[in-house]
Amino acid sequence: MAAAHQPLPTALDRIRVGSAPDSWGVWFPDDARQVTWRRFLDEVAEAGYAWIELGPYGYLPTDPARLTDETSRRGLTVSAGTVFTALHRGTAVWDATWRHVAQVAELTRAMGARHLVVIPAFWRDDKTAELIESPELTSAQWRDLATGMKRLAHRVRETYGLEIVVHPHADTHIDGEANVARFLDATDPDLVRLCLDTGHYAY
Repeated sequence: MAAAHQPLPTALDRIRVGSAPDSWGVWFPDDARQVTWRRFLDEVAEAGYAWIELGPYGYLPTDPARLTDETSRRGLTVSAGTVFTALHRGTAVWDATWRHVAQVAELTRAMGARHLVVIPAFWRDDKTAELIESPELTSAQWRDLATGMKRLAHRVRETYGLEIVVHPHADTHIDGEANVARFLDATDPDLVRLCLDTGHYAY
């Protein structure tokens, strides 16, 4: 008797689809105009997602036991934490950056996730869209950005066992193809990888 042939798995069979609070318009830990965190969790689960990012630190509960309870009873799993950085500003911002990253990384690890999504700082004000610095980096700022990101990736890996993935984003200094390529050329691919949003990349 001939054995039944099963279709070979495709790439689509291995894709896990998730979402994040920013898809619900959430950009800040606390803003009265945003949906509440409970509503976000309810709706993201109702929409059929199984994976979420943490979003801005402090929006979702930061106690791992409570967050585990809230996500698990909705059938959700945390895939990554998210941080914003301004490493192109050099060593002056390192201590504040690490304090923020450490908080998020600790919660990310406690939730069983393996990645930290790093988004470069916007060159526009994130509420008014006012220009706050040049959209173009100087050569020195590019060096500071690359050096700082490599330092961050190494320390996050050594301290928390997480991998960073940098998210090129519109209105940041790592946006379109030319700047993404320049950034990748200046960093170590074993330490620094991308969380690529094709929409932002094309924009």
